Amino acid sequence: MQQEEGAGVALVGHVDYPRFMEDRTIGTGYKGPSSGSLKHKPNVGYRLGRRKALFEKRKRISDYALVMGMFGIIVMVIENELSSAGVYRKDEFYSIALKTLISVSTVILLGLIVAYHALEVQLFMIDNCADDWRIAMTWQRICQISMELIICAVHPIPGHYRFVWTTKLANRQNGGIGSKCVPYDVPLSLPMFLRLYLICRVMLLHSKLFTDASSRSIGALNRINFNTRFVLKTLMTICPGTVLLVFMVSLWIIASWTLRQCERFHDEEHANLLNAMWLIAITFLSVGFGDIVPNTYCGRGIAVSTGIMGAGCTALLVAVVSRKLELTRAEKHVHNFMMDTQLTKRLKNAAANVLRETWLIYKHTRLVKRVNPGRVRTHQRKFLLAIYALRKVKMDQRKLMDNANTITDMAKTQNTVYEIVSDMSTRQDTLEDRLTNMEEKLSALQEQLDLLPDLIASRIQTQQEKIEQRRNFLHPESAAGLQQSRSVPPACPWPGPAAMPNVSRPATTTTQS
Repeated sequence: MQQEEGAGVALVGHVDYPRFMEDRTIGTGYKGPSSGSLKHKPNVGYRLGRRKALFEKRKRISDYALVMGMFGIIVMVIENELSSAGVYRKDEFYSIALKTLISVSTVILLGLIVAYHALEVQLFMIDNCADDWRIAMTWQRICQISMELIICAVHPIPGHYRFVWTTKLANRQNGGIGSKCVPYDVPLSLPMFLRLYLICRVMLLHSKLFTDASSRSIGALNRINFNTRFVLKTLMTICPGTVLLVFMVSLWIIASWTLRQCERFHDEEHANLLNAMWLIAITFLSVGFGDIVPNTYCGRGIAVSTGIMGAGCTALLVAVVSRKLELTRAEKHVHNFMMDTQLTKRLKNAAANVLRETWLIYKHTRLVKRVNPGRVRTHQRKFLLAIYALRKVKMDQRKLMDNANTITDMAKTQNTVYEIVSDMSTRQDTLEDRLTNMEEKLSALQEQLDLLPDLIASRIQTQQEKIEQRRNFLHPESAAGLQQSRSVPPACPWPGPAAMPNVSRPATTTTQS
């Protein structure tokens, strides 16, 4: 447990170095890291549980923020459509009530965004074991929070406020300058569509790649950041057609509605939504018939943005279609095999043509009585053509081999070779273990063989003792005489032959008996 707690302690505010942990006031009454919070440092398990709870809370707050943002956009569209259709005026109660509802949803959205970034700061503090939230407030984070608050704070204000919008009318034959009193709701309503960036955040937080612990572990080992860009790339890989279709249709509808809101006060043609959709579609496809032209700079900016997005979507569509039309690995192998077979046949035919023309040239120059120069030149020409065809077939075979050896195939071959080498290494280790066991068994056998002579000698001695005991038990007189003869010392150092039979006779008799 002490090792786990020590692993989670960060370099910031480490209590093992009191020299850098003095109790001094920072700024306006904030005490340094040596305050009471560091004395009870939470362990790794507590921080992991706290981090998981903050993850779930952040996901819910992001969902609520998206709901409030979409609610504000829908109410804004309804209010503009009802006012443009003449159902009520901007100064009536219904318009003010809808705008007030938009303002309330905007305030709630701003609070949710602040809460979301507060959770982000808390997660940063847990991940880095920081004790002061101001450590996480970098200038990039401050700029991001400020930008999100500005984007989400823009909305139509309750009330009836107008301004004079002057522009040059391009759709009329004589041209001219037109001025109209336009409500402030138009320039304040269009930026509300920027709130749709919350969709990407919700997609990231609800993605299986982001929530799955195993996926995050593999990504951390491969140094991959699970951000919105990675999620969008994954979606473009899994279902590119669906992603492009949803994006293009959404862009078409939003751009058409915003263009209509910008142009409907100056030109009646743009007051019709179908005409605006026609203009956006033609601009998106980079055709541009010129039958309908935007008048205001707002409409022209939307048309330019639509053209740029159309070019990008066209490039993505081409990439997706080319990927779909590309052969798979198995199809490539089959195609390469068929091409190799055809080239082999062509090579054999070209080689046979070379040999045939060589024989015909030799025949018409050496084996005839009268040489025909025209026929010889014909066969020489065919001979050169056969050589060129042979060289071309060899070149095609070389190109086919180069194209067949792609990076993917090389990687697969490398993996196969690695598996084979690993298998051989495992077998070699097993063989070495068996040889080691065999050497140990041989050593043990050698030790047993070295002990065998002593064991045999001891067994023989034991057997002789048993035989002698049995003989003493069966013939005690002979045993006593033999013992007496052994106890009597000899008369001379070299006993005569007459004395030997007397000593050995009882033993002989005993043995015979």
